[in-house]
Amino acid sequence: MATSRTLPWGPILIFGQALIWIVVDQWSKWWAESELEEFRYIPLWGDLFGFRLVYNPGAAFGIAADYTWILTIIAAVAVVALIVISLRTDHWLWVIGLGALTGGAISHLGDRLLRDPGFAVGHIVDFLDYAGFFVGNVADIGLVGGAAILVLATLIDAPRRLSEKDEDEDSRETTESPTS
Repeated sequence: MATSRTLPWGPILIFGQALIWIVVDQWSKWWAESELEEFRYIPLWGDLFGFRLVYNPGAAFGIAADYTWILTIIAAVAVVALIVISLRTDHWLWVIGLGALTGGAISHLGDRLLRDPGFAVGHIVDFLDYAGFFVGNVADIGLVGGAAILVLATLIDAPRRLSEKDEDEDSRETTESPTS
């Protein structure tokens, strides 16, 4: 029979990890704005990777730059959905993926709500330049990494709740055992 849990370890770990992603992302953006000059490239590994401070009003690759307020609404809905999903998750793979994804999404939503040029139309601070192809930030790493982990969890059919696996095994034992 499935055991009951007294503490929701999955959500606690997800939100703890999300908080770390938010703090690291916001600190790194503060650092970038303090130390980097807008648009100036500083190579770390030649032309492959370096720092370049830019402000992105749009989504990835600057898509939908004229619709920042719509992106803010989408980000808010995504954050709420991630929180709801996180409340009923305790499998370690889902916890890692959802923690990274939630932290990145909340940090980006904070940028949209609180950064210039104004509420709900704020621009995201990007400073990690990947060979001139894409300029991102730490939250983007969390978003892409978290999404990749969730795809992996889905492909290997990992249950979102450990108890789902226990319940499935219990139901199989009940149906397979002979009755007297």
